[in-house]
Order: sequence, then C-alpha cells, then structure tokens
Amino acid sequence: MKISFSTLGCPDFSWPEIYSMAKDFGFDGIEVRGIGSALNALDAEPFRPAQMDKTIRKLKDLGLTIPCLSTGCSLAIPELRAEAVAEITGTIELAKKLGAKYIRILADTDAPVLGEVDDQDVIDTLKRLARFAEDTGITLLCETNGVYADTARLRRLLDAVGSPCVAALWDMHHPYRFFGESPETTIKNLNGYIRHTHVKDSVMEQGKPSYRMLGDGDLPLADMMNALVDYGYSGYVSLEWVKRWAPGLEEAGVVFPQFANYMQPWRDKQPEAPEAQVAHGYMFPKEHLIDLTFPQLLKTMAETHPDNIAVRYTALDYTRTYREFKQDVDNFARALIAMGVKPGDHVAIWATNVPAWYLTFWATVEIGAVLVTVNTAYKIHEAEYLLRQSDTHTLVMTDGVKGVSYPEIMMQLCPELAESKPGELVSAKLPRLKNVISVDSPVDGCYSWAQALSYAEQVPMTEIDRRIAAIDVHDVCNMQYTSGTTGFPKGVMLTHYNVVNNGKAIGDCMELTPDDRLLIHVPMFHCFGMVLAMTAAVTHGTGMYPMPVFSPSKSL
Repeated sequence: MKISFSTLGCPDFSWPEIYSMAKDFGFDGIEVRGIGSALNALDAEPFRPAQMDKTIRKLKDLGLTIPCLSTGCSLAIPELRAEAVAEITGTIELAKKLGAKYIRILADTDAPVLGEVDDQDVIDTLKRLARFAEDTGITLLCETNGVYADTARLRRLLDAVGSPCVAALWDMHHPYRFFGESPETTIKNLNGYIRHTHVKDSVMEQGKPSYRMLGDGDLPLADMMNALVDYGYSGYVSLEWVKRWAPGLEEAGVVFPQFANYMQPWRDKQPEAPEAQVAHGYMFPKEHLIDLTFPQLLKTMAETHPDNIAVRYTALDYTRTYREFKQDVDNFARALIAMGVKPGDHVAIWATNVPAWYLTFWATVEIGAVLVTVNTAYKIHEAEYLLRQSDTHTLVMTDGVKGVSYPEIMMQLCPELAESKPGELVSAKLPRLKNVISVDSPVDGCYSWAQALSYAEQVPMTEIDRRIAAIDVHDVCNMQYTSGTTGFPKGVMLTHYNVVNNGKAIGDCMELTPDDRLLIHVPMFHCFGMVLAMTAAVTHGTGMYPMPVFSPSKSL
C-alpha cells in the first residue's frame, strides 16, 4: 500500500510547505482538495496554467504523485447538480494534466439517512459524467458517504451506471460508524470497485463521532488494513484530517508523521518467508499455499522482476520480460473484452505450445473468463463435442499439427463461417460460439491475430483493473477435459487457487528461483502439463523457455 494525506488537514499551509512535509515524512502522494483559501483544486494557485509545469516538475523531482483530486459538491442536491457537474468536468481536465488517476465525488451529502436521495437521478448524472471521462484514463470515485455509506446500496448504484470510469472510494469510517458494517462486509459489497481509500478514527460522544488520531479511537483499523491486504489492494490509503472544519484537532505536523508511522506495517506488505528462503531467492515461502489469482500473480512478477525474462521462444523470435509479457497479456485481454467476452465466458485454445497459447491463457483468466484447453490431436467429432459441451464463446486456433487442419475442421463444423463477418457467427451446431481467431493463416469468418489485437484500443486499462479486482481466488479459471476412457470426456473445473498452488508446489519441489530458466517441452496433447509448467515458472519468477512441438505457428 501507499500513503497520502488530504490537504484538508493543513489549510493554513502553503503549497511548498505541503509538498515539503509530504517528502520529509515519507509520504508517497498528496490528495488535493484545496490549498489555502482556495477550497477547490481548480482555484488553487499551483494548478493554474502559469504554474502548472513548475508544479509537475517539482512533484516529479520529489518522487511524489497526486493520486486523487477531491471535489466538494454533491450530486444528490438537485439545485446544486449543475454546479457539481461543472466542477467535476473541470477537475477531469485538471487531472489529465497532473496525471492523477482518480477524482473523488460526492453522490450524497454527509447525512447518513436512508431515502433522502433519488438514486436514479444520481445514476443518470454519473452516466453523463462517465461519457465525459471516457478515454482519459481517469476514474470517478463515489465515496462511501451519506446514504452510500450503505455499501450494498452503493454497489447497486455502481452496477446500474455500468461504466469502468465510475468506481468506489472506501471511506473506512462511515460504513462502520453509521451502518455497522464490518470491513469484510464492505469489501464483499464493493468487490471489484474499490480504487482509493480514506481513513480516520473516532469515538462516539453524545451520539456523534468525535475524531481522534489513528489508533486513539475505537475503529477496528487493523482489521480494515488486513482486509485490504487480503483483498490484494495496492493503492493509496489517504488520511482525511478535516482541520478546516474542526479547528480543535491536532496540527498536521503532529498528525501526519503519526499516521505514516502507524501505517508502516502495511506499506508494501509482502508475504513473509524464512530467512534462508529469502536468501535463496524464493518469491514465496516454500510449502505454503498462497491466496493470489493468476492476474495478481503476474502483476506481482511484473512489479518485482520487471526486467527478468518471462518467455523466450527462440523458434518464433518471441522474447519478453515480465513487464513486456504483462503488457502483451493486457492488450489481448482488452481485445477479448472488445469482442464481447464477459466474466465466466469460455475461451478455447486449440494450439501447441506457441506464444499465442500462453497469451490466450493469461488474457482469459485476467478478465474473469475461463480457458478451455483443446487436445491438439482431436478429430472433428471430438472437437464438436468439446466446443458444444463446454459452451465455448471464443475459439483461438492455429493451422493445426501433424496433417490435421483446424480451419478445415471448423469449416465443416460451422459452414456458416464462410459467409460470416468476424464476430458475427451464428452456428447451428455450435450456437454459443461467436468468435474464432486464426493465429496463422487467414480464414473466412475469422479474426486474424493482428485484427483481434487491434480491438484492444476500444477498451481502457481501467476496465482490466476492474475485472482483475472482481476475481476471487476460488473462481473457475480453467476447464480441462478428461480422456474419455470411462465414457464421454468430462470438463473438470479448476479454480485460480487450485492451479496456482498446484503449479507452485511443483516449482517448490524443483527449487525454482528468479535466477533459473525452465525449459518447457510437453507432449502436444498434454494441456494440463503445459498449464502446470507455466504456473510453476511464474510463481517463482522463473523464465519460461518453451520448445516447439512439431512445426511451430508461422507468425504472431
């Protein structure tokens, strides 16, 4: 986790005093609500055109960011809604210049009374704002405030808006204090939507909260932080110390360093490992299960070992570091979303262990879909059974292997392909199949690999982040078919938790580390062997060196 503070806590400080304090006390960022007499970031001197370049340079020199800009008007008050929309749209423009990812908005006032807000009016306004925020990379965050401190109600609101540009800001104080929500309940309600957090502490006096420094109140703060760690949260925890409206509170020079010290146990928290294991270079403790989904695992490796080789496929001149491989995965994941793949949909891969196989696996599981592995030796009746029985939505295939042509088989199964546009397949035999991607040769009715990748531009990375956050470790990620020796083949549903820890156990036994290289050469039909070999490598930060099986794919 990273830490920041809101400028609400230091209303009498100048901008140089604010950023100097952030640097000196070890903060990662500054959340801007207003500076000095300017209650709105849009009116603050450092962010006016004449000072903007200087402000950006100074923050970069100090290694500080502005993770979030906070607006003050409420969308719930009809007579102030136009003013609120104007402030938010102006703040979006400012955020673009500053590189801020989030804008905090109030969908309600501070009064935590159910029934005072017309949800549909707020939803309609948020939809309009979302269209304005599209393609900016900026997300509007509805704070758990007022009636939306009831996070089940906020979840319904966000689902109704249905935009990757609108998510949630968890103010840890309000759901617990006003609605009695446990941290686990809040995270469950807002699963997939939490992007930024506010924290403060209090005790109740005469039916009202009286604010205290962190740890001096009675909020279960440690439980809240641990719940964030379990959630896989790696964003900002921002101290909201409202000195401007509560002048009796302690000064920023006392409160801010105390907050930084309090948060130390949770900052950049990594799984603990015995000293001998750390010295040997293991990523995670040996013989311990880990609670990471596949996309969380790849993100961890891309951040901790960005320049280590992830894949080197010499036969196709495909070499990627972990950072580069994650970028390739993200791009294909965005393309799949653009082609209509939703969480829980089934994406089949019919190929030997070429790079497209690896990218299809990781991109599919990154967006909450399920990868269906197809035996490369399947004949037409076996392929038909698997694709129909698995409800495959999207198929990625190469030209074939050992004289078996996958495109010819698909043309026999789906003669409608010849007259279809890519993505518009309507098949009598395979009614659930909508997309076919041909990695190698052009095939009528199919996307080429390059054509499929071009669709990534239609989907912002924020949608990938939202999909990743919504995945649970016990969600199904892989569907493997049995051999059928005791009857028809059966699709076995495997979860992230199953496969990640199975592969990790194999890598533990092999004592893999980020300094090792794993040569992957498996029988062409052994899909699960490929999944486990790949997982063993990635759970240990090891480089994967696939050997081609028969003739490799001609292009990627």
